[in-house]
Amino acid sequence: MISTNEFKTGITIEYDGAIYTVLEFQHVKPGKGAAFVRSKLKNLRTGAIVDKTFRAGEKMGRAHLERKEMEYLYRDGDSFHVMDVETYEQLALSAGQVGDGIKFLKENDKLQILMHGEEIIGVDVPLTVVLEIAETEPGIKGDTASGASKPAVTETGLTVQVPLFINSGDKVKIDTRSGAYIERA
Repeated sequence: MISTNEFKTGITIEYDGAIYTVLEFQHVKPGKGAAFVRSKLKNLRTGAIVDKTFRAGEKMGRAHLERKEMEYLYRDGDSFHVMDVETYEQLALSAGQVGDGIKFLKENDKLQILMHGEEIIGVDVPLTVVLEIAETEPGIKGDTASGASKPAVTETGLTVQVPLFINSGDKVKIDTRSGAYIERA
C-alpha cells in the first residue's frame, strides 16, 4: 500500500481496477478544511491521462511493474513472436500490443516488455534502429545532404524521407519516436 503523501513522479499505483503512473502531483493545504492531493495520472493500459484529487493520506495499492528484455523472432499473421532472453520462454504479442513499433522491428531485434504480473502493459522498441533501404530512386553523382530529400522504403515496409545520396541497399539509422532519418549507418 502507498499513501498519497508518498506520491512521487513516475511511481505506479493501482486505483479503481486500473494501473496508473503519476505524471504530476501537488499537495494542497487550504487555510480552511482538510488537505488534499491534486494529481495527473496516466492509465498504462489505455494511455488516457486523467486528473484525480485524493484526500491527504488516502491509501491505494502500489503496482509492481517488471521490465523484461525480449528478442523479436518472427511474425505469423497478426501475431508477433518474442522470446525472453533469460528464460527462453516465448510469447505471442498482438499487433495492438506492439503498436507503431511494428514498422521498425526486424528479426532478432531486442525490445523491452513492461509487465504487471502476467499481463503485458506495454512494448518499447529501441530509440533508434538500423534498417536497410529496400527501394528508392537512384542517387545522382554530385547530390549532397543540402536538405533535399526523397522517399525510400525500408526492409520492414516503412516509408521514410532520406537525403538524395542514399541508394537502395544502404543502411540508415531511424529514430523510432518520429520515424525520421538520422544518418547513414
